[in-house]
Amino acid sequence: MGIVYDSNSHTFHLQGKSSSYIMQLINSNYVAHVHWGRQVRGSNLGGLLARRRRCSFSPSTDPNDLTLSLDTLPQEYPGYGGSDFRVPAYQVQMEDGTTVSELVYESHRIYAGKAPLEGLPSTYTEDENEAESIDIVLSDPLIGLKVILTYTVFHALDAITRSVRFVNESNQSIKLLRALSFGIDMSHSDFDMLHLSGTWARERHIERRPLTTGGSVIESRRGASSHSLNPFMALLSKQADEDHGEVYGFSLVYSGNFAAQAEVDPYGTTRVVMGINSFNFSWLLEAGQAFQTPEAVLVYSSEGIGGMSRTYHKLYRTRLCRGQYRDRHRPILINNWEATYFNFNADKIEELARVGKELGLELLVLDDGWFGKRNNDKSSLGDWFVDRNKLPQGMTDLVNRVNQQGLEFGLWFEPEMVSPDSDLYRAHPDWCLHVPGRRRTEARQQLILDYSRQDVRDYIVKVITAILASSPITYVKWDMNRNMTEIGSAQLSQERQRETSHRYMLGLYEVLERITSAFPNVLFESCSGGGGRFDPGMLYYMPQTWTSDNTDAVERLKIQYGTSIVYPISSMGAHVSAVPNHQVHRTTPLDMRGHVAMSGNFGYELDLTTFTETDKEAVKGQVALYKQLRPLIQFGEFYRLISPFEHTRAAWMFVSEDKKEALIAFFQVLSEPNAPLRKLRLKGLASESNYLLCDAGDQDTLVEIFGGDELMHIGLNLPIWKGDFRSRLYHLKMEE
Repeated sequence: MGIVYDSNSHTFHLQGKSSSYIMQLINSNYVAHVHWGRQVRGSNLGGLLARRRRCSFSPSTDPNDLTLSLDTLPQEYPGYGGSDFRVPAYQVQMEDGTTVSELVYESHRIYAGKAPLEGLPSTYTEDENEAESIDIVLSDPLIGLKVILTYTVFHALDAITRSVRFVNESNQSIKLLRALSFGIDMSHSDFDMLHLSGTWARERHIERRPLTTGGSVIESRRGASSHSLNPFMALLSKQADEDHGEVYGFSLVYSGNFAAQAEVDPYGTTRVVMGINSFNFSWLLEAGQAFQTPEAVLVYSSEGIGGMSRTYHKLYRTRLCRGQYRDRHRPILINNWEATYFNFNADKIEELARVGKELGLELLVLDDGWFGKRNNDKSSLGDWFVDRNKLPQGMTDLVNRVNQQGLEFGLWFEPEMVSPDSDLYRAHPDWCLHVPGRRRTEARQQLILDYSRQDVRDYIVKVITAILASSPITYVKWDMNRNMTEIGSAQLSQERQRETSHRYMLGLYEVLERITSAFPNVLFESCSGGGGRFDPGMLYYMPQTWTSDNTDAVERLKIQYGTSIVYPISSMGAHVSAVPNHQVHRTTPLDMRGHVAMSGNFGYELDLTTFTETDKEAVKGQVALYKQLRPLIQFGEFYRLISPFEHTRAAWMFVSEDKKEALIAFFQVLSEPNAPLRKLRLKGLASESNYLLCDAGDQDTLVEIFGGDELMHIGLNLPIWKGDFRSRLYHLKMEE
């Protein structure tokens, strides 16, 4: 396994755990794509690429070889303006206004390990023997442009990362109009496309549709990866399902505007490109300067969508997320937001902590409203100093009072925003994103700070650092509650205004790096109105994300199921909230709310002080059970069993890496009259072993002993319930 270059056939063979990615140099100039899929031995890689002459409307780059047309050649990083009319991966503009460029092969370098990307989040290795990388250097000598394609293959996974670095080696400026992270030409178009879409409170719903001639595009122009479309897409063979068939996944490690496109040409091939959205983007690359694209993570699975998901889960959980909490159990928390909203004082927060400790909780999080004059969402963002009217003894006093109750303390921030009604805005009205003379559009009565500016970034780092250093704060919820409008910066020149949104992201990443590095003992959770920025870029700095502001148990089935297509369970924040639910006004039982929330990083978001003794006993049971199952849930392998998008039921399961333990969660959303008898086929168990099965809520009661093969190939008998919103957790332990 690894990367092999055959100088006789001019082929590059990248081998993952059970997959191969093959490229070939054509006429010593063009890097062509040959194969990505199941692993092959490589007996005759040079004879695999088929070429034929099409017609004069696909012109040849070589009059002596009419089969060579860039319009039909499967390429690794295509441009535009020569003879390829398909969607390009890059486009440049010269000082004379021309936009024609053609890259040819110059050299390559193969090396152990994986290098970090300058200023950008990316996957990593802890030992150089975990992966191998190759830099393929392309150039356009006429304009002095060098482009370095970097590939990394992880030996233990079927995952390949790709990124691109542009270097201007000329003595004039080059403007990047389009700089995507990869391009790849697939040999056919017999695919379905899968992606994740939604809106606030309805994030990451699964959509699947067939590819047709022309382009299928998902993108964000909102300045963030967005609630609407996640920076992920997959191509599925027509027969592919959860467990079978070939699946090709594409995920972008970036948190801003993105675009992904699958374009089917007239000859039935499919070009996939992905990266920073070229809409409202350009980058002035002056002589001697370089530009780095974000990283894309490509995953191949011959075991359906589930196989792809588990590869992403393992890679992102262990080699994208960082810090002390990457492998540490996440605390069970109580968040005060839906308990108090803005109306609280120190006594109320301490009382929540006291009851939380009684119920076995581990962390209290103080949400919005503790700073400035923040009694509603109309003021004070940017004024990160404690409101002495609510907390007259200050933050340190409150933290100490919560700690004395036996809980750790966490705090909410929204550091990327500024309220027009704030001391910060009155002092620095030019510190927000804006265009001179234009209206400054508000959303949630707030504007966005211009993180492309160093003075803004330094201020934010200073004030956040002061708060976190003042008290033993062990958790931060980092929120962001609006998307970009009037995207302009007072500090950028006229010709660089279209760089603003990307420079903002680079600035955000710098701030996150500085703050998270300064406070390694703090667990950071990202949030953007819930899941509006649930992407790999944020997970690099913060190992978990608030999955959605919608905490309704029924809606969360779809949201968490869809999120699991790409993101590991350890990245999902999930809480039990009050009923009727504050987002959809549905009433569901505490059991079901608990079982859904326990399928992520568990917590509560309601007023514990109003609980009855019966409620308290139920919550104590949930908390104790989650503590027992937490390692399995947060770090086990995840298998989807029944889709809530297709049924009025849902099910999933967690299996320990050694297959000795498993947890199954089954949910009945709606009851059926005279329902059929149903079985639930499990996954991921050891076929030859026997398992002790019990109700996870009553582990003293052994139900039965089953063989792993029986549970996977015949199935577990499901209960027949009358009534809606029912759920059960089953616990399996391998018989000794």
